[in-house]
Amino acid sequence: MSYLVNLLASGLAVGAVYGLIAMSFAIIYKSTGLLNFAQGEMAMITAYVAWSISTSVDGNPFIVAAGSILFAIVFALAVERIAIRPMMNEPILSQIMVTIGLSVIFRSLVILVWDGLPHGMGIPAGDALVTLGDVRVRVAQIGVILFLFAAIVAMWAFFRYSRFGVAMRAVASDDGTAQLMGVNSGKVQMAAWGAAAVLSGVAGVLFAIGAELSPSLYALGLKAFPATILGGLDAIIGSAVGGLVVGITENLVGGYLSSGLKEVAGFVIIILILMIRPYGLFGEKRIERL
Repeated sequence: MSYLVNLLASGLAVGAVYGLIAMSFAIIYKSTGLLNFAQGEMAMITAYVAWSISTSVDGNPFIVAAGSILFAIVFALAVERIAIRPMMNEPILSQIMVTIGLSVIFRSLVILVWDGLPHGMGIPAGDALVTLGDVRVRVAQIGVILFLFAAIVAMWAFFRYSRFGVAMRAVASDDGTAQLMGVNSGKVQMAAWGAAAVLSGVAGVLFAIGAELSPSLYALGLKAFPATILGGLDAIIGSAVGGLVVGITENLVGGYLSSGLKEVAGFVIIILILMIRPYGLFGEKRIERL
């Protein structure tokens, strides 16, 4: 039983990381209709910047958190303004190809600016172990779980009750009509990219604290994308749930079956679910009239 509880706890922490990055995919898609395939790489760069800050301030978690979040927002807005904004009226496939190109550039940039070796984040507060019954978890793992649930509540309230949240949904549904109604699609797109960068950046930093920092961190985006599909591309909270499902399933499969099967468990779940619900667990079915 203790082994199962430990697998569930670590799976929940990894699933929370997937969930935050999956929410990032969903926020940008729901607000702009675009899939950003450089989301994992942007989280990785934010983690590297956090590491650079940490080495300068002796691992002070508050300064690292403030600096990395600020960088994530500025970095995302710069990417959106320079690379994405000029493509707004182009075919969606062209926009997606731009994000794929950015992902390759960002991976190379990490090696060029930093290095290709694994590093510890150097934040003792996040690396400390906490005993909860029979389970021992790191503070960073507890932090990422709490941050995920806080993000779920915040996103639900934002899209349901705020006028700007409604505007973001309107732009994603019909950009032209939304602009005719007075919605500034440029500001909506900037807000979506900024919010997505914070969620994925925090996920990348907390994961690196609990594990290690290396150029392979970009793979979190590849693992989180199935969670977005599972929950529903247009369902932000559903994407978070999808992340938890994928993370826990991966851990259970790796613990009880085979570590090799762990890597494909998430994709198997997606295939099974999409055969029953093509729009994901929480996605909305779209009806197109010809």
